[in-house]
Amino acid sequence: MVMNMTEIRAKAKGLGLKANMKKDDLIRAIQTAEGNTPCFKTAIDYCDQTECCFRSMCLNEKHK
Repeated sequence: MVMNMTEIRAKAKGLGLKANMKKDDLIRAIQTAEGNTPCFKTAIDYCDQTECCFRSMCLNEKHK
């Protein structure tokens, strides 16, 4: 699922995070808060974070 910035900010606020960061930094903060590796857009053709809600978004955006 691809989230827009409004949805990402709402998710961050729901986790008690400040939502005034750049998109990639905010997503990495959410990843950390959810117990995942803060690795948004750093994977090279493979991602082992199968429970991360940003996994498909990350792999798709990395190559843009």
